[in-house]
Amino acid sequence: MRVFTVVIEKDEDDWLVGKVVELPGCFTQAKTLDELMGRMREAIEGYLEVEDISNEKIEFVGVQKIAL
Repeated sequence: MRVFTVVIEKDEDDWLVGKVVELPGCFTQAKTLDELMGRMREAIEGYLEVEDISNEKIEFVGVQKIAL
């Protein structure tokens, strides 16, 4: 089993947008968190069907904030 990191943001129209850190270009959106996570699972499964990432190793380290 692989574990993927999903970064979730809210856009200007209050949609939740999820992006998978380890899978460039893998993202989706929804109005609720439950709906988003279901769609994320589908997006990840679809991505993995098309792309062979079995040898790639991308490790999520963390998130930092910078105030300017």
